[in-house]
Amino acid sequence: MLEIKNLMVFYENAIAINNINIKCQGEKVTGIFGANSAGKSTLMYTISGIILDVKKKEEMKGGERITVLGNITFEGMDITFMKPSERAKKGIVLCPERRRIFAESSTLENLKIGGYLATKAQAKKTLEYVFTIFPALINLKRREGGFLSGGEQQMLAIGRALMAQPKMLLLDEPLLGLSPLMEAMLARAIRDINRQTGITTLISEQYARPILPIIHHGYILENGGAVLEGNSRELMENPDVKSAYFGL
Repeated sequence: MLEIKNLMVFYENAIAINNINIKCQGEKVTGIFGANSAGKSTLMYTISGIILDVKKKEEMKGGERITVLGNITFEGMDITFMKPSERAKKGIVLCPERRRIFAESSTLENLKIGGYLATKAQAKKTLEYVFTIFPALINLKRREGGFLSGGEQQMLAIGRALMAQPKMLLLDEPLLGLSPLMEAMLARAIRDINRQTGITTLISEQYARPILPIIHHGYILENGGAVLEGNSRELMENPDVKSAYFGL
């Protein structure tokens, strides 16, 4: 469904993404793992197209020069320089790092905002599904987003992304700052969403332990480059991955 070839991203003369080649199969879960500054968020911004908006804003204010090289195809179409709004219309939806919900809007309002690309029938059906997969949100419909806990906000952020009717769901650091119990719950929810809806999912995550078991294929990033790849079992059994992510 999504293929990245020879992708490179520079911030001025500093390289953030270093000649990455990645494939995400349709209806599968793909993982991108790495430490802080490994290039995970830059990769997600580049796939979603947000990097192009950032690039334009920097050029307008005479700031940091951003360069994007390489090729990104989605469903056989070159989207490397397609606007982020057009990518969203084609079904590429980003759930950003640190949730970024609308703090002064209620849970229900946040979800409805996410459904701006959906028909009324789609929005109604998806809203029911969000409350099925995240039942904790049912009693929080009227609560402002800023008064939700970190875990509740992350459930809301994923639910809002689902409301946009994604064909491909990009989850950038969904477990950031959460308790181990909440990490495990969200990992199960992400797995169930993929199994029940068939939405192709790409997860970038520093906390690999809860996510590795639910992926179909994964990549390890270091200093902007993909240094290792494999399926879930191959990565979990790799001694370098065990050492870095499981302390073994």
